[in-house]
Amino acid sequence: MLKRKQFTLPGEEEVDALNASFEQERPERVLEWLASNATAGEVPLVSSFGADSVVLLDMIAQIDANYPVLFIDTGKHFILTLQYRDELKAHFGLSNLHSITPDREILKEQDPRGALWITNPDACCNLRKTVPLATMMVNHVGWITGRKHFQTAHRSNLKIFELDGNHLKVNPLANWGAADVADYIRSRSLPGHPLVPKGYVSIGCAPCTSPVAEGEDSRSGRWRGSEKTECGLHI
Repeated sequence: MLKRKQFTLPGEEEVDALNASFEQERPERVLEWLASNATAGEVPLVSSFGADSVVLLDMIAQIDANYPVLFIDTGKHFILTLQYRDELKAHFGLSNLHSITPDREILKEQDPRGALWITNPDACCNLRKTVPLATMMVNHVGWITGRKHFQTAHRSNLKIFELDGNHLKVNPLANWGAADVADYIRSRSLPGHPLVPKGYVSIGCAPCTSPVAEGEDSRSGRWRGSEKTECGLHI
């Protein structure tokens, strides 16, 4: 029996070639390529199960419902987000969904009262999101994200494939606008996050997420009142 060739981290020239090949392709084609080449789960989908997450989850489930999906359970999510995660798991038949949690002992040491988000939100994100994912990523070549150009100025030049240190990040929806997301959800009759009708356009941890007013940046409801726009996973 032939041994499957391991999917390895591409170099800069290979990433440039991938971007040139997939720039005009549908997001589904990007995911199909990954599912065919990273077949041992080297590049899982990391999903927040937030406002737009249902799009990539629907696409990946159509390709392979057993494709690995990772959810970072910070311990600070809205209860509605956790319920939505469970609803989508059942809806799509996701059979390879795993929750990543922060180390309990480190939490006891660095955030014993669970209030670090008030005094140092960057440290809180690092403790509850960045470190747990980095620990998990030791076993993977990279991961799929739901980032898009329109979300922030920081993401305006986002490529579909990008190198981040010794990992590959894949952003299938990079070129999509808010209308593309809404049209896809409507055309597929997908279940929406219950907080979206209440004005939550970008949904993260409950203490640091607020509704977005009409005309505001889509991520303006995250860490409102501060200059922080990223949790640290993509910096």
